[in-house]
Amino acid sequence: MTEPREAETDAPEDDFQPSRQEMEAINRAIDDGDGPALDAALEPMHAADIADLIEQLNPARRRVFLQLYSGEIDGEILSEIDESIREEVVEQLPREVLAEAVREMDSDDVVDLIEDMEEPEQQAILAALDESDRAAVERSLTWPEYSAGRLMQSEVVTAPEHWTVGETIDFLRAEEWLPDQFYHVVLVDPRRHPTGYVTLGKLLASRRDVALRDITEDSFRTISARQAEGDVAYAFNKYHLISAPVVDDDDRLVGVITIDDAMSVLDEEHEEDFLRMARVSDDSHVSDGPFQTARQRLPWLVINLCTASLSALVISRFETTLARLVILAALMPIVASTGGIAGTQSLAVAVRALATRELTNANARRVVLRELMAGMLNGLGLAVILTMAGAVILGNLQIGLVLGMAMIANQVVAAMGGVLVPLGLSKLGLDPALASGTFVTTMTDMMGFFAFLGLASWILI
Repeated sequence: MTEPREAETDAPEDDFQPSRQEMEAINRAIDDGDGPALDAALEPMHAADIADLIEQLNPARRRVFLQLYSGEIDGEILSEIDESIREEVVEQLPREVLAEAVREMDSDDVVDLIEDMEEPEQQAILAALDESDRAAVERSLTWPEYSAGRLMQSEVVTAPEHWTVGETIDFLRAEEWLPDQFYHVVLVDPRRHPTGYVTLGKLLASRRDVALRDITEDSFRTISARQAEGDVAYAFNKYHLISAPVVDDDDRLVGVITIDDAMSVLDEEHEEDFLRMARVSDDSHVSDGPFQTARQRLPWLVINLCTASLSALVISRFETTLARLVILAALMPIVASTGGIAGTQSLAVAVRALATRELTNANARRVVLRELMAGMLNGLGLAVILTMAGAVILGNLQIGLVLGMAMIANQVVAAMGGVLVPLGLSKLGLDPALASGTFVTTMTDMMGFFAFLGLASWILI
């Protein structure tokens, strides 16, 4: 009995996704166990689209897919598959297919593939590489995890700094080992220290007798192999780099990082921040089963349950007030929820600014004061609305005033907490995206209940 087909057949048409007819043909081939039909359906598709399809299938259908299509999995498809399921895919590929796919991959993609594997699996893949490629991958693995040395590819096109354009073009035409894609020719001195680079466009547009050093780019800068990959992505984004040479501790050229790898890091960091702000595991994936998904989310739900108990404790201190004015129980969520939204707004801006380094020690004071003033202005605006609503709808101006004053206090706390909490966590070396939301939500809830019920006890009782 076949499993129900995946929901992707119901997806709207998209120029960058397989069409409905293509997905129906693929699903039918999987259901029927028809390998030739699957090959025919996937033949015109780009490697990235095939990788997306593999990621979207549930584990059972993915196993069937790989059994039918494993002979066609190449290095380009393997490098496009998300790392969260890549090891699962690798384990199901025949050894000879995996070996051939790995031989087609650039060194940086091979490092990305095997760096988290166990030693036996690493050695099996390394054994499939040529001696020079294996040595390059092993050198990259000696650099710290999440560093430029792990991110770089070892295949670098270089030329002596004294060469001319004509000598360089003749060299490039004669060589067979060149990478499939590269953007610069890196100039090196006799000690293999990079001294500049030339774009391929300028190389082809210049006369043969022009010296390479006369057409180098002003954007040239080197990156230490020990530099954190997040810093590398930041540099590429800030300075609009296309590629950058990577140097070792002696400033000798050891590799190059290209813009596609740097932007992948930037995308991964943004995705991690987004998931962590929602207290969702970085390993979460749409193909995960319900038990795996629940196991990833339950710990944070338990933590939130504990912090919510603090808010309940605050409310319990005003039992008498609530008993005498039951209407207050219905109005409490207005203050708390509005404060929570304001805190989330401020927090999202602060976490993003820290990630992109727009928020630094130099401007932290100005940003905090801006959030303080914005919180006060938002609080005043909402206070006017609530005061009028209390008078008109509830027929009780005092309740409206209490709501308004509590709203001002909570908006200020929300705005300040949204920026100070991530700043404080960042100073302590902790990830502000991971824990800030819990702290800010707890602060706004507790302050909202305390301000509202405290003012009610003072003014109304």
